[in-house]
Amino acid sequence: MKAELIAVGSELLTPYRMDTNSLFLTDRLNRLGIEVIRKVVVGDDRSRLRETFREAMGRADLVIAIGGLGPTQDDVTREAAAEELGRPLKHDENVLRQIQERFRRFGREMAPVNLRQAMVPEGAEALPNANGTAPGLWLETKANIIVLLPGPPPELEPMFTEQVEPRLARRARGIELQTRELRATGMPESEVEQRIAPLYTQYPDIQTTVLASPGEIQIHLRAWSRDRTAAAQQLEELVEQLRLALGENLFTIRGEPLEEVVAVLLNAHHATIAVAESCTGGLVAQRLTSIPGSSSYMLGGIVCYSNELKSAWVDVPAELIEAKGAVSREVTVALAEGVRRRSTATLGLAVTGIAGPGGGTPEKPTGTVHVALADEAATRERSARFPGDRERIRLQASQFALDMVRRYFLFGPKGRG
Repeated sequence: MKAELIAVGSELLTPYRMDTNSLFLTDRLNRLGIEVIRKVVVGDDRSRLRETFREAMGRADLVIAIGGLGPTQDDVTREAAAEELGRPLKHDENVLRQIQERFRRFGREMAPVNLRQAMVPEGAEALPNANGTAPGLWLETKANIIVLLPGPPPELEPMFTEQVEPRLARRARGIELQTRELRATGMPESEVEQRIAPLYTQYPDIQTTVLASPGEIQIHLRAWSRDRTAAAQQLEELVEQLRLALGENLFTIRGEPLEEVVAVLLNAHHATIAVAESCTGGLVAQRLTSIPGSSSYMLGGIVCYSNELKSAWVDVPAELIEAKGAVSREVTVALAEGVRRRSTATLGLAVTGIAGPGGGTPEKPTGTVHVALADEAATRERSARFPGDRERIRLQASQFALDMVRRYFLFGPKGRG
């Protein structure tokens, strides 16, 4: 079964509102083995919405419209669907009683405009709304199922889960979606693609999507199949080939974020960590503490943005900062060693850099980042220059720092010196 989602509302075509319902619905439909082939956003215009319904029904078995079922004049979804299907709207007394009862429960008088919500296309089944006044609608033709759902998530989600999902489950049996998500860091998207394209193109039954985000590349694998065992075997074969192709740059085959991978490594080695941050402003510490149980490995962090606090809080000599500059290999190393010593952690992690948009020089341009990691035996330092705006540079710097911790454990004692 193929599905198309139509998000209805002129507000969704402005910068101020975003359609999130389609994310929820796509996830739930995929679990049923229903593939979402298109998502459309259309404003509150009846003729455009009719045209959208017509096109969607020509492409998909299942069409779900989201929103536009309210009582106001700009709520035109039920009217557009009824017109396109050639089904007149009829007053439904049962729906009206449900709406009236809701108003009575809250001690309010129902406005006359709410009568519109009791109008149901001929042959449609109304889906009761326990959390609002707008009922959903289930319609069928010879070729299509059309479902109209209210827009507010607290109304849409329980209605879909309790009333729509069970019906679709009975019709979508036999096909399952299996997925894998791999993530790599330390490589640009083009290099990842160059390494893995000769591999994944050999598996035409697996949909492969490569996505770039700050500091990492995600590889999403999706296989639709009636044969669960065969699909799983193909996925595992491809995952293993991708693992070999990406090597040490691959940090997960289960889709978890880098901070979770680092947390597992720290716990597995009974290690603790403390951080000293400048340009990232506490972002590394925030990511490390976002994992439940982080107190087992995270001792604390210091945001020493000013040069004075680098000296006062982490014992970086003022003359070193004066001589080398705050964004330098030497100062970053001193920060890592200082925070480790002050905290008595197994590892001290430090980040300095120029996040911009100002502050760069020809010798140290915007995007320059230094990261250092200290243990009791030695300190390692790495530097990089990241593109993008301030937020993107900070995100990439935090990823760079966490990846340094991951690689520290990956290579073992001989690779740490």
